[in-house]
Amino acid sequence: MTYTPSKLLTFDQFIAEYGDNPRYELIDGELRDMEPTGSHEEVAGTIAGRIYAEIIGNQLNWLIPKSCLIKPLAAEATALRPDVIVLDKAELSNEPLWQKEPIICNGKTIKLVAEVVGTNWQDDYARKVEEYAVLGIPEFWIVDFRGLGGWQFIGNPTQPTFTVCQLIRGTYQQQKYRLGDTITSYLLPNLQLKLNDVMPN
Repeated sequence: MTYTPSKLLTFDQFIAEYGDNPRYELIDGELRDMEPTGSHEEVAGTIAGRIYAEIIGNQLNWLIPKSCLIKPLAAEATALRPDVIVLDKAELSNEPLWQKEPIICNGKTIKLVAEVVGTNWQDDYARKVEEYAVLGIPEFWIVDFRGLGGWQFIGNPTQPTFTVCQLIRGTYQQQKYRLGDTITSYLLPNLQLKLNDVMPN
């Protein structure tokens, strides 16, 4: 992951210059190049497909947009670009920017976010855990299919890990799953999923 440029950007500058480019997000004014690989996109696409099947099968009034930014109201120069985001259609009318651009400002519009870990693993395991908890997002998945996270996050030795974060009283309670484990989603209780199912070919 690279950090460019050295000068800080405002949210509006980021939207004007990089808003349509899926490679970039903005954290505290710093431009982050997420450097997505083919395998990263494969994992994200598989996860989105599995969630979408649950949405259809359970007739949920949710959607998974192709592209979406999150602008936390408390953070002036931050625009997060999750790999997969599930939105509550009923809440979209309360979003101030949605009709003009795919930007979400209110946490209650978001049902679930999934981040596929890349070289920016520190953001996924630390900063985004905090941001998404403050926003009140009920469930957050961290899919570390290459085992890139630090020992304090995925253990030693590092290995592929799928972490489900459930928001309880404003804090995420985290459950880690390894290859072969059946993953439990509190938001999608009928989901049949293992980390093996989303691993790239």
